[in-house]
Amino acid sequence: MESAAESDEDLMLKFGRGDGAAFETLYRRHESRVFRYLYRHVRNHASANDLMQEVWFAVARSAERYQPTAKFTTWLFTLAHHRMVDSLRKIRPELSLDAVEPEEREESSLANRLAGDPRAEPPAELSSQDEAAALLGAVTALPVEQRTAFLMQAEGELSLADIAEATGSSIETVKSRLRYARAKLRQSLWEYA
Repeated sequence: MESAAESDEDLMLKFGRGDGAAFETLYRRHESRVFRYLYRHVRNHASANDLMQEVWFAVARSAERYQPTAKFTTWLFTLAHHRMVDSLRKIRPELSLDAVEPEEREESSLANRLAGDPRAEPPAELSSQDEAAALLGAVTALPVEQRTAFLMQAEGELSLADIAEATGSSIETVKSRLRYARAKLRQSLWEYA
């Protein structure tokens, strides 16, 4: 079993040398964050699953050539970002990435996961679910560049520099996108309240 203290970069290098358990550890560490990032962009469970497979196949194909020139999570989210953008362009080449509408809702949505403790009183839980749905709606309404930066920071826990590297933007551009995203989210949530 892999040590919890072993870095992602070390695990990827071990996987490149043929250690399958290292890949399993990496996958377990990052699968849910990458899936949430993809799903919140494509808003379709099946599409997000397909993209997840593509991302992790790309990780596997790159294992022997992998060099830790950046944090593994930055590299991983760069792969996920590029797969997501390519997918959206193939599906709807005539639409802006901002125009993609939710196609599928599911019971284990972020709204349900953000909702209050299931042991809470029903009115409090309903209120919490409404607030979570409002937050999700506000995130979905953000322009794609702002939504991408926000989700990379919120879901991927990436730093400004990591987001800049993953999206091919400057750090100042990322700061600006995050500032505008937060302002729009505050405004949307204030209007909801």
